[in-house]
Amino acid sequence: MDFDFSEDQGALRDAVQKWVEKGYDFERRRAIVAAGGFDRAAYGELADLGLAGLYVSEEDGGLGMGPVEGMVVMEALGRGIVLEPLAQTLITTGLLGGYAPAELKAAWLPRMASGEALVVLAHQERKARYKLDVCATTATQAGSGWALSGTKNLVPAADQADAFVVPAMAAGKLALFLVERTATGVGSSGHLTQDGSRAGELTLKDTPAQLITTDGLTALEHGVDIGIAAACAEAVGVMDKTVSITVEYMNTRKQFGVAIASFQALRHRVADMKMQLELARSMSYYASLKLNAPAPERRAAMARAKVQLGQSMRFVGQQAVQLHGGIGVTDEYIVSHYFKKLTQLEMTYGDTLHHLGEVSNRMQDTAGVFA
Repeated sequence: MDFDFSEDQGALRDAVQKWVEKGYDFERRRAIVAAGGFDRAAYGELADLGLAGLYVSEEDGGLGMGPVEGMVVMEALGRGIVLEPLAQTLITTGLLGGYAPAELKAAWLPRMASGEALVVLAHQERKARYKLDVCATTATQAGSGWALSGTKNLVPAADQADAFVVPAMAAGKLALFLVERTATGVGSSGHLTQDGSRAGELTLKDTPAQLITTDGLTALEHGVDIGIAAACAEAVGVMDKTVSITVEYMNTRKQFGVAIASFQALRHRVADMKMQLELARSMSYYASLKLNAPAPERRAAMARAKVQLGQSMRFVGQQAVQLHGGIGVTDEYIVSHYFKKLTQLEMTYGDTLHHLGEVSNRMQDTAGVFA
């Protein structure tokens, strides 16, 4: 199998990496965190690169690209630990493009592709843990439309987004709806997350909503799988940069008059970090290549990938801190922020233990070396 990127994919990666290196340095990121964890101007710059329309068809004003291009972009953004929720845009444009009626697509996809509108997925609830079929939010028909009531937690950019894709129970079945920020009954609050990005709580009280699909669980699982693949790719970028920072530090930090990079035991640790990075990279490729597979195959692939990524993220992050010593956990030094990002990504869309259970549940009777 040929894993070389095409010329267009390489150009896309280079354009995003150039923006990260020149337009999103550590000081700008620190300023964005201090201002609340989200910068509409930075998100607009991503949209100007065409990234908000990556999964939007050309007819709706997007680039009409696919999972591999999404992986390339998220890996490049991971290297700069970019705070703006582009992964959310990939999820919601994918959901609207694949499941919404034509009029809803026409109303929102061009605006999302241009960066004019930020739409995020609001699916997490306190009692659900990582289970997608557990939902207390309710939807009732109100005339020709729908009204939603409930609370969603840890919604990315909750007090900044222009609209939300919200799962809710309609007549005992999970359905998916679009809720505008300006609709009556919408309340939101915002706070910083562990990695410095912005999230918050979304409350709905008899809030008007537009139906995306009545097959909400199928659509939600697909959307979360897009998010898992994006998180895997982003984590590879974060780990790649973490290893580079660690190696650079070891080449400059001296102990007993020599650089600590000359100590064999420490070199072995870096070799182990590199091995975990490459294992994670291969599983990120696997996840992206399986995004368009049939649902059972796709779901199993995402769980497998997230298990390996979770193990790799924990190992690389912890080793980076250990090899740096005390400076590795200070806010002033950049590697601590990469460590926090890896810690948060490990828990995004299900932690390692959750996905290990998913892998186990999806094993067939013939699974194993003796099959």
